[in-house]
Amino acid sequence: MIITRKHLPRRTFLKGLGTAIALPLLDAMTPALAAPKTPVRLAFVYIPNGVVNIDWWTPQGEGKDFTFSRLMKPLEPHRADLLVLSGLDDHNGNALGDGPGDHGRAGASFLSGVHCRKTAGADIQAGISADQVGAQAIGNLTRFASLELGCEDSRTVGNCDSGYSCAYTNSISWRTPTTPNPPEVNPRLVFERLFGTTDWSLAPEVRARRAEYRKSILDLVHEDSKKLAGTLGGADRRKLDEYLYAIRQIETRIASAEKDNREITPPLEKPAGIPLHFGEYVKLMTDLQLIAFQTDLTRISTLMFAREGSMRVYPEIGISDPHHPLTHHRNNAEWIEKVVQINIFHAQLFADYLKRLKATPDGDGSLLDHTMLVYGAGICDGNKHNHENLPIVLAGRGNNGVSSLPTGQHLKFKAGTPITNLYLTLLERLGVQAEKIGDSTGKLEQLTGLLAKS
Repeated sequence: MIITRKHLPRRTFLKGLGTAIALPLLDAMTPALAAPKTPVRLAFVYIPNGVVNIDWWTPQGEGKDFTFSRLMKPLEPHRADLLVLSGLDDHNGNALGDGPGDHGRAGASFLSGVHCRKTAGADIQAGISADQVGAQAIGNLTRFASLELGCEDSRTVGNCDSGYSCAYTNSISWRTPTTPNPPEVNPRLVFERLFGTTDWSLAPEVRARRAEYRKSILDLVHEDSKKLAGTLGGADRRKLDEYLYAIRQIETRIASAEKDNREITPPLEKPAGIPLHFGEYVKLMTDLQLIAFQTDLTRISTLMFAREGSMRVYPEIGISDPHHPLTHHRNNAEWIEKVVQINIFHAQLFADYLKRLKATPDGDGSLLDHTMLVYGAGICDGNKHNHENLPIVLAGRGNNGVSSLPTGQHLKFKAGTPITNLYLTLLERLGVQAEKIGDSTGKLEQLTGLLAKS
């Protein structure tokens, strides 16, 4: 590690035996009189099975004069950092002559805008997803071109939805039309990948045995971090301390989850390293995504709260019925209210994540200022299985040093507008000029027009 008091390279790492910890942006990384260049990040947060009723989701009013709905109420504290987007479609999630299978098609087409081939065999085919269009363009700027995360384990082969492969319901990220990027669902493995403490050539049982005896990652880099702290100013030392504390907390939470042998009813499969309760699980995975963005290990990431067609139960909010069957409520008031509670719970978890992003310093603002997060689903109404007028929120300002997104508004787009038009617009803010993504027809004129005036 080369350190001077005048300038610290942005790609400085704390190094120890078998590990290297990237650092957040410090003042010492900005040369005197130089304008900071803070990167913009792009994330997609996917919720399964749509919402209970799009009318119960959609805010009242348009522009800046709108009122949050009950389903979106947890997001209200972040009003100034949000754009609620109505009227965007995932047309290729529809049957188009292929019959049942809306969950499989929704997962595969949400980011690709491509109607996937109906098959449960090895001949899967969808399209390159928006996140991977970005990753292929700017992925060389970071250690990881992209990071795919999930909060529900699922197989990737076989039939998961009316003749559609499990690869479609399990993955929203597709590197090529025939190569999905299955999300990593184990926080321990994500942690090890980010900080390089695992030899992936070893057999899984050997890696597990070594993990039992290994030191904390911070113990491994203690000498390097101590040396670095001695060269920093007061503000940077505090920032470094807070960052290392956050890493220690994530490590502690993963270790606690690995030792948690509690059981719930009905049984829920829980691989090692995964917290028992869903809220804890989401917080851990979003914290890992936050750390990856903060340290510029990646600028593009996807997070699936659960796979499409999810059968997850939510005992922590008093719901022991599987999510997917509840969405086929047949107008049963009790079932409808349970889906409402699940939708609100998901929105609350996302709101909590936004709060942490807002509280994380990044360059001349917060991490939320320099991030764009698309939150939503590839199905509109979980009971109707329609794919028009999707429930979509865009959070963060996406500040690229020129202008910020015109947040704090509810924007309605004309019927038939592909959601892939949104992705073209967001990729442009990353410096990626994509001509087309799936069924896209161009950038969102309403949004780009507002940007031009901001």
